[in-house]
Amino acid sequence: MTAVRTPGVPVIDNGELVSTNPASGALAGRFPIAGPEDVAAAVRRGRAAAAWWSGLGFAGRRARLLRWRALLANRMNELAQLCHLEGGKPVPDALIEIVSAIDHLDWAARNAKRVLGHHRVRSRLLVAEFSAHLEYQPYGVIGVIGPWNYPVLTPLGSIVYALAAGNAVVHKPSEYTPAVGQWLSDTFAEVVDEQPVFQVVHGLGEVGAALCRSGVDKLAFTGSTATAKKVMATCAETLTPVLLEAGGKDAMIVDADADVAAAAQACVWGALTNAGQTCIGIERVYAVEPVYDAFVSAVVERAGRLTVGEDGDIGPITMPGQLDTIRRHIEDAVARGGRAVLGGPSAVQPPYVHPTVLVDVPEDAAAVREETFGPTVTIRRVRDADEAVALANALPYGLGGSVFGRRRAMAVARRLRGGMTAVNSTLTFVGMPSLPFGGVGDSGFGRIHGDDGLREFGRAKAITRRRGPSPLPAMTFERTPRQVARIAAIVRRLYGR
Repeated sequence: MTAVRTPGVPVIDNGELVSTNPASGALAGRFPIAGPEDVAAAVRRGRAAAAWWSGLGFAGRRARLLRWRALLANRMNELAQLCHLEGGKPVPDALIEIVSAIDHLDWAARNAKRVLGHHRVRSRLLVAEFSAHLEYQPYGVIGVIGPWNYPVLTPLGSIVYALAAGNAVVHKPSEYTPAVGQWLSDTFAEVVDEQPVFQVVHGLGEVGAALCRSGVDKLAFTGSTATAKKVMATCAETLTPVLLEAGGKDAMIVDADADVAAAAQACVWGALTNAGQTCIGIERVYAVEPVYDAFVSAVVERAGRLTVGEDGDIGPITMPGQLDTIRRHIEDAVARGGRAVLGGPSAVQPPYVHPTVLVDVPEDAAAVREETFGPTVTIRRVRDADEAVALANALPYGLGGSVFGRRRAMAVARRLRGGMTAVNSTLTFVGMPSLPFGGVGDSGFGRIHGDDGLREFGRAKAITRRRGPSPLPAMTFERTPRQVARIAAIVRRLYGR
């Protein structure tokens, strides 16, 4: 019996996950569902592969990763078309996502040895007879549970850093974008065909739970805050360490001396790119009184020019169920006295949502407090940047953010509670491979990207090595009372002032 297909909703048919386009219902692919034993077998294969992959050393892994980078660069149009087919993402948006992922792959491959390789660390006077050494050794097998909204850049932000660090990877892509996840694994295998270093398992939530329990040495998750808590609880059963990148409700602050036109342009991009389905998307704006009216007008004018449709600037909502959340947030905002200066409740036209700009929305409204994940934004008039910071920091989320201004912009950016802030731009930190990416509070913990992202996938290994006799023997039963007294006297002299 063939399953009835609703566009964009993944279904299981005869043991296979069926992926379809959220607008047209066109088939993107069919993939075998992995049972718990299949997931465990993948991890076992990954463990043997990890030993081989780690044994290649930094140079061997770098050479292979750079070959995969070249493959991705030469076939990015193919991958972008697949992202468009499966998730509805506009092809230009998919290409920009892929370009950024390729840059991250290049950076991780080239910098892994510098960050994770053997380092001599300075010793201290009281243990001067020992040299100190530090290196980061791979965990073994890393489980990665990826999202659907950026099915290339986001999972690769964990995968390529884990691979560069010497680990094998078992990736569970979102059930909404399994074809993209499979394509990534297949193309890696074209370059590295000796061992199953990068595998994929498919399915719904229970497959993710099986991956948490499968014996992976660490698990990296990207998704909603609610699911992140479930992942963490499941991994806690086996004390499996986790890296969690969860939801966000990022704010933009527009100060009195901001370039209003530039701020409006960045706001429209930050709020509406990928149909607003961006964890670091701008969902709230706090504009100070002197520039508020001009800013709102500029945002409405720019957002109103965007096209919506299969080949438009804004594509469909990938998860059909998210349409109900977007509609609820808009309707609740209007019912509470907010005004839609662009769009409104009628903007929700499944599978699309047209740009919606809301003003005068109370801070306790769902559109302000909950992650909307759609092409909407609220804009509030504030007295000054201090009030804006207080409101921006009032939510339990703490992922990214943006500040527009001149004189105080950097100072305001430092005060925003979160892992990343862009000054006079939006979202740009995600495209900077040398910077860490991650949040605080309900937005999760741990970092991908940058030096910190590489270190997330390596265990710190500290080694001391004796290089001479101990002038001040402390860690031995052979020490004398006179030597202990001398050690105490030296410490008082050094640190007692």
